[in-house]
Amino acid sequence: MCLQSRLSGGATGNGEFMRDKHTGSWSELLRGRNGLRSLALAGGVAVHAVNVYIATTILPSVVSDIGGLEYYAWNTTLFVVASILGSALSPKLIDRLGLRHAFLSAIVVFILGTSVCAMSPSMLALLLGRTVQGLGGGLLLSMSYSAVRMVFDERLWSRAMVLVSSMWGVATLMGPAIGGIFAQTGHWRLAFWAILPIAGLLALLVHTQIQPSAGSSTKRVQAPAGKITLLASSVLLVSLASLSQHWAWNVAGIVAGLLMTVLIGRADRHASIRLFPTGSYSPRTVLGSLYACICLLSIGVTTEIYIPYFLQVVHDKSPLVAGYWTALMSAGWTLGSFISSGRSPAIANRLIQTGPLLSCISLASLGVLLPLSGLSQDGSQTVNWLMIPLVGVGVGVGLCWPNLLTRVFKAAPKGQENIASAAITTLQLYAMAMGAALAGMVTNAAGFTQPGGMQGAQQAAAALCLVFACAPGLAAFLSAGARRAA
Repeated sequence: MCLQSRLSGGATGNGEFMRDKHTGSWSELLRGRNGLRSLALAGGVAVHAVNVYIATTILPSVVSDIGGLEYYAWNTTLFVVASILGSALSPKLIDRLGLRHAFLSAIVVFILGTSVCAMSPSMLALLLGRTVQGLGGGLLLSMSYSAVRMVFDERLWSRAMVLVSSMWGVATLMGPAIGGIFAQTGHWRLAFWAILPIAGLLALLVHTQIQPSAGSSTKRVQAPAGKITLLASSVLLVSLASLSQHWAWNVAGIVAGLLMTVLIGRADRHASIRLFPTGSYSPRTVLGSLYACICLLSIGVTTEIYIPYFLQVVHDKSPLVAGYWTALMSAGWTLGSFISSGRSPAIANRLIQTGPLLSCISLASLGVLLPLSGLSQDGSQTVNWLMIPLVGVGVGVGLCWPNLLTRVFKAAPKGQENIASAAITTLQLYAMAMGAALAGMVTNAAGFTQPGGMQGAQQAAAALCLVFACAPGLAAFLSAGARRAA
């Protein structure tokens, strides 16, 4: 998904890499033994990323085959919650097993989860597989970025990070194609099986190219695993409440989840091992404003998990076309990031305020246009009226995203720069999981499952996009502190 494509790569791309005056060349990184190591680390992200886009593309076909429409959002929620835990566990796993064996263990977990997904006879079995997949994927994602420092000389870090992060762009092309082709032919299970040869090749590369002791001598990092587990639990509370058709239970789930999050924040302020740096818990502070914008923008783009379903049911698009149209959000995000990079502080400040507003307007437009099945009567009209706001949602985020991340690094209290950097990944994963849980609640309440079908999809599309347009709108309102960071 477009959100995950900005996870660990963005969080680790701080000034530390850019301060090295003796940056190695691309040829040094990509030839010989370094080239094979680069392929191994990039492959860790690629396996996870391709799977993300495959799952998003085939999910409408999955629920059509084995049922479980009410658990539609749970496929993303459980996957991301497990990814949060996997990301938190990866430093300890590397310390205990060394980088090679930790990497291989993550691949085994991922393969196990993927196999369960491919053989699932019911939605509950698929959710189990997606949870195991998410755990393995979170481990792979975190290790792939962490291994850059362990495997390469410092002069190659910057280019290696770019290469590893670029695999999300490759996945944007491959994932919808693999998922769409198999879904269109009625063989969605083969889409999961198709990932296994890639994972097997990755295991071979890791076994032959990564040193067994790599990472075992590094300084041990203590992660706030307990608080991360509680954050994951708060998301599950909201997800459970979303299954009820009674609004009182929905509200109770949201209140309970948010209350747990607030209590975690209070405990974190006095903890010896912090989850977020000092000054992160008030939107009136610079850091608090930056994190609030990152969180709200991340929640806004989780609407993409439902876009393939709405395009297929309401607009009669094929799985392949629906998958690529959904990927337009990622394309827009990339375009916006290119536009905003290298701008002056004054222009960056305007982009931080106008970018979320563009996403807000684009989501609201989708809320109006997606339910209109009449747009599908003329293919040219559909291209003109649906593709533009899909791109616009991503462009709006991309216009401010690089500046938000950069300012987090600059605004971090002295001595807490690493905490501030790691917190971006944790916050994004949490926001994505919570966004998926809330999306499930909104769509189910709007009639996604009852009455379901065309009517339910139209009602859910309008409710989801219009409600979630409030998230980037609120980000624009809370961006004053983020703009002061310049």
